[in-house]
Amino acid sequence: MIVRGNAGQDIFRDDNDRCRFFLFLQEGIERYDHRLLAFCLMTNHIHLAIQVGNVPLSRIMQNLCFRYTLWINWR
Repeated sequence: MIVRGNAGQDIFRDDNDRCRFFLFLQEGIERYDHRLLAFCLMTNHIHLAIQVGNVPLSRIMQNLCFRYTLWINWR
């Protein structure tokens, strides 16, 4: 799965944003019971290798991206 910023914009401004993203990843793993096999956080995009269980990948990613977007907009 790849997530990109709008029009190539940066997703992460600093390490605080990255730490918050990691927190949301961990909470999603606990909530949806999937496995994160690999990840790579770039400045303007993210690569995730996820093994899903009973919850569809679309729901997992929607939750992750929604929560992170709320964080960025609040910040």
